[in-house]
Amino acid sequence: MKLKNLLRNFGLMILCYFLFFFVLQILNTFIFDLDLQKYEQIEILEILKESPLKFIFLAAIAAPVIEESIFRSVLKPTARSLKIFICALIYMAGLFLIPQEAHWALKYILLFGSLFLVYYALGELIPTRYYQRTCYWLHRYYFGIWILGAIIFGFVHIYNHVDTFQLDFVLFIMIFPRIIAGFFFGKIKLENKGMIWPILMHSMNNSTVLLILLPYSLSHLT
Repeated sequence: MKLKNLLRNFGLMILCYFLFFFVLQILNTFIFDLDLQKYEQIEILEILKESPLKFIFLAAIAAPVIEESIFRSVLKPTARSLKIFICALIYMAGLFLIPQEAHWALKYILLFGSLFLVYYALGELIPTRYYQRTCYWLHRYYFGIWILGAIIFGFVHIYNHVDTFQLDFVLFIMIFPRIIAGFFFGKIKLENKGMIWPILMHSMNNSTVLLILLPYSLSHLT
């Protein structure tokens, strides 16, 4: 039943993408005349060209796990998902501490391995009652957390297109599908009641993009 719900929500999300781009194309043709090629994801495409394996790992595994641990773990959380949220924040800090020249595979093995120890320590050091009180408060405001999480999730992806935070109408259009995705990732978390479901849906979403971009990568390798 939960798997069926995952597939249904994934289909609805893809339909919303198509509707958004269909309406955008109509408006752009008759009203806006926007330069939609103004912001390209050059850095992402460079990673894809230089190291397809790294790109697949980041897009299909690392990004879904970490991003969902940040944006959906506080949505009607349990004590376990609160600990996952804290671990995800520590992970983000760890990315800046490990030298950039370190091999990407070793870097992520070290980070994920360390987070298992942190997760265990959080259970031992912080009394259960504090997690319970926090969960109670967050459950009361779940709808605002759901919508706000989707919006912030979209805005974070501005950095896929530019190096510093900025916003104009074209950039907003570029990130709006991520807001749609964030909404559905939160929806599946609420309906299926588990962190694994938004992670799976996020991975399915990114893997669909991979199937589109991989031919581009292979064409540049030959």
